[in-house]
Amino acid sequence: MAVLARENPTFKPAMRIISTMSQAHPVAITTTFDHNYESGLIVRLDIPLGFGMQQVNGKAGTIIVTSATQFTMGLDTTTYDAFAVPPGAPRNKQYAHVVPIAEDNDMLTSATRNVLPY
Repeated sequence: MAVLARENPTFKPAMRIISTMSQAHPVAITTTFDHNYESGLIVRLDIPLGFGMQQVNGKAGTIIVTSATQFTMGLDTTTYDAFAVPPGAPRNKQYAHVVPIAEDNDMLTSATRNVLPY
């Protein structure tokens, strides 16, 4: 799969493309490259048609980082449709992705870290 996201964006934390999602509780989500997220980040899942697991589309929650490319969310996806990346590029050119939307107030670190290049 072609990676259509910037690995080192100017503004962080940035959206990441999803490569796998487990049918488990909690759901484990794997990104196509290092996400650079921190536990306590609140994210939203955007899952276009054709990827399966439409039940999580638009859901948001706090994550727990488990590796450089994986994190868990407190969603129970055991009975949801299986997630699968369609072969080739999606027809609508939209990949499943995760979008950071907020931070746990006790954490509030990403908002105070200056990542601009000047």
